[in-house]
Amino acid sequence: MITSILSGDFDPIMLLLRIPIVLLSLSLHECAHGYAAYKMGDPTAKIFGRITLNPLKHLDVIGTLCMFLFGFGWAKPVPVNARKFNNPKKGMAITAAAGPISNVLLAFAGLIIYNVIYESYVFFSGSQFAANLWYVLLTFFISLHYMNLSLAIFNLLPIPPLDGSRLAFVFLSDEAYFKFMKYEQIIQIIIMVALFTGILDTPLTLIVSGLSDGMQRIINLIIGLFV
Repeated sequence: MITSILSGDFDPIMLLLRIPIVLLSLSLHECAHGYAAYKMGDPTAKIFGRITLNPLKHLDVIGTLCMFLFGFGWAKPVPVNARKFNNPKKGMAITAAAGPISNVLLAFAGLIIYNVIYESYVFFSGSQFAANLWYVLLTFFISLHYMNLSLAIFNLLPIPPLDGSRLAFVFLSDEAYFKFMKYEQIIQIIIMVALFTGILDTPLTLIVSGLSDGMQRIINLIIGLFV
């Protein structure tokens, strides 16, 4: 379900549609981190202007490129001062989880809109232009759905610098956590190798597909209650 620019099915239209999706998805992800930290008592992100959907405040060159190439990626981490939290472990966990949760919610919204447009095909059948517009809208919102699920799942991997490593802070002792984080740069290199070689594609795609199927079942259930 995850299209790669490096694969044979590369579509320039898909690339153009990915631009606003990537900008929105990464910006929302980091904005959610900053807002959660602010609500937990840490104003650092607000001071640095990171509680915003302005992509220029968030984009990391390599992470953004990976989003375009693989559907998995990251943005510049939001600065967080855990000492500002009343409960540092709880504050870090909520702040770390806020980004992936925001992407899951956006993915769900994208799938709902996709279903609405799909069922409205009769309104787009008047001309070839309308039919093409219907196809482009479907492609946009299903891509929004899958890319946000991919972003959420990828960032929940318990490896630095991803959000999952911050969530691990809740379950590890301080000593074990900081020993773990010492190898952040090495692990970053391993992540890049895994992305470029496609090692992560199959397991992550299976997880994303399973979650997508679950969301579709929920939507079908809701529709069934009103139809």
